[in-house]
Amino acid sequence: MASRFKVVIFDWDGTLMNSEARIVSAIQVAAKRCGLPVLSAHQSKQIIGLSLDRAIGQLYPQAKSSQVAEMAKAYTQHFLYESEVEMQAYEGAVELLVSLRQAGYLLAVATGKSRKGLDLVLQKSGFGEYFDITRTPIESASKPDPLMLNQILMHLSLKADQALMVGDTTFDMQMAQSIAMPRVAMSHGVHELERLQTFKPLASFDHLNELQAWLLED
Repeated sequence: MASRFKVVIFDWDGTLMNSEARIVSAIQVAAKRCGLPVLSAHQSKQIIGLSLDRAIGQLYPQAKSSQVAEMAKAYTQHFLYESEVEMQAYEGAVELLVSLRQAGYLLAVATGKSRKGLDLVLQKSGFGEYFDITRTPIESASKPDPLMLNQILMHLSLKADQALMVGDTTFDMQMAQSIAMPRVAMSHGVHELERLQTFKPLASFDHLNELQAWLLED
């Protein structure tokens, strides 16, 4: 089944990179700095995957546009430059990307991170060399709008059924489902597997090595 795909499109946070703790910490620090209620870690992590402005608006629907902008600035400052909360790639991520490239797959990223944030982490992690195209809300639209996926397909001259979306949130599953793109759910990230399965993924996996075996099977 997997061999029919030409490109594998990955979400970043919660799918390839275990960054949940750093994101939640930055959200809580930014909220405190801006005089907004500090939400629990469980509440805060639910918006991982959305663009920053949309995420803040969803967490704090009472916030004015000026407060959203202020909190977004505080979040970015803390996440990129001040946070001491470490993040690292999930086990097997490098092996997965290397093996898929060797097998002839095209690779892409569709993420809710800012362009600045994604470029920085791709550079620091060394993962940038593996991807043919990346998309963020800065040059596209926030998930679950499928614009990111459509831009990737257009760039690679492919159809939706030739691509596979891999993600850990309902936002990933929803945007792929909306354009009939096949999808795989990773349960090691933010949203519970039960929620992801409502979007009828082709498969679900707990670990990236399981995804690797599935994609490379004959």
